[in-house]
Amino acid sequence: MLLLYQNGAPPSRAVQLVAEALSVKLTLKYVDVLTKEQFAPEFLKLNPQHTLPVLDDDGFILIDSHAIMSYLVSKYGKDDFLYPKNLQKRAIVDHRLHFDSNILNVRGAVIV
Repeated sequence: MLLLYQNGAPPSRAVQLVAEALSVKLTLKYVDVLTKEQFAPEFLKLNPQHTLPVLDDDGFILIDSHAIMSYLVSKYGKDDFLYPKNLQKRAIVDHRLHFDSNILNVRGAVIV
């Protein structure tokens, strides 16, 4: 399983931490955003949105750290510790994920 990532970026790091918690081995490929590698034609074939991280699981391409983390937990989780099966507990986790992507990331982008 290949993870294209940006070094030190919270979304990429979050995916790496979830994979580590699940004992999932990732092959890491660094994408240098400073040289605009995410706009290269071969990268855009994988992700036209040119965002990171990108997961390639035997040809199944998934973008967005939240979707990737949910996928990894659903595929490799041995229990529901990271992503509860209980609807109300899962809703709280989903709320935190959406808060991160819709509030924190948007406001952080304005600052940067």
